[in-house]
Amino acid sequence: MPRSSAPLASCPAAPLAPPVGALLRRYTDAGEPLSCQPVAQGLLNRGYRLSTTRGAYFLKQHLDARTADRDTITRQHRATERLHALGLPVAPPLPDAAGRTVAVIGGHCYALHPWVDGRHRDGAQLSAAGSRRLGSLLGHVHTCLDRVMGATPPGTGHESARPEDTYRLIDDLLRLVRARRCRDGFDELAEHRLRERRVLLAAHAHRRPPAAAATGWVHGDFHPFNLLYRGAEPAAIVDWDRLGVRPRAEEAVRAAAIFFVRPAGELALDKVRAYARAYRRAAGADGAELAAAVDRVWWERLNDFWTLRWRYQRHDRRADPQFPAVSALVVWWTREYEAVRDAFTG
Repeated sequence: MPRSSAPLASCPAAPLAPPVGALLRRYTDAGEPLSCQPVAQGLLNRGYRLSTTRGAYFLKQHLDARTADRDTITRQHRATERLHALGLPVAPPLPDAAGRTVAVIGGHCYALHPWVDGRHRDGAQLSAAGSRRLGSLLGHVHTCLDRVMGATPPGTGHESARPEDTYRLIDDLLRLVRARRCRDGFDELAEHRLRERRVLLAAHAHRRPPAAAATGWVHGDFHPFNLLYRGAEPAAIVDWDRLGVRPRAEEAVRAAAIFFVRPAGELALDKVRAYARAYRRAAGADGAELAAAVDRVWWERLNDFWTLRWRYQRHDRRADPQFPAVSALVVWWTREYEAVRDAFTG
């Protein structure tokens, strides 16, 4: 059979491997494919480093059913284009010859972005100045989103978790853990944490916070794997799939609980304090807004078992490494509640 003289793309044989040739034909100056290698795979989508005769690109394959339709992705793309114009470190997608940024091939959506050289950094790798820079960045994201997204749609309530639902989930997960024939150390820890959480929840059920009072446009998934650094400076905020309207201060608290958690399940409160002060200044948020967000995110963590649901209900173990620190943080946060709140509001 005839063979092209151009080098063939070397995408690995995998489910839903990207149709590189068909994709690149949509662009006038993207070049011919040389290689297509998977990068660190996210939990919801798939990414590749695509090298061509014209350079390197990031090819994103949208798989998450909640956000993988063309209209939703296009809205995200327009937002990043406007944020980029305002000077935020984002990497908007490249338009094809027809000006479209979403390619639907074989029933799946793809987008081609410029390749950004950089590395991920967690809170342990950030100095006090870096922590302030991070808080300021997220504050600017929120204020700029308000400018580019327009009026905030009516809120949907954002009710906090109900303890009775959590008790049922704990019982369901305990049954699944105990039903395993060959239990390992993870299973033992999971059972311990589930039983422990039931006791904690019973002791604090009366502290269920009310529905969120204030919402705004947020990134929706701001954590170390969605932020690339070049040296000490943020180079690109990526993965805007969960762009939406939610309590914005909660995103600030939730992000800090990911960036600044230590392996033993404690927060580096000195860095949290520097981060939170910078966020409040940049976002124009006051201490009361942050205090309410701390209440709600703590309650969310007390009632949340997403890593265990992935393992025992979805039979997906990709989130397993996060469970030890995440589950320990809930216990520590409950014990040190006032100190945590003070770090965000003081």
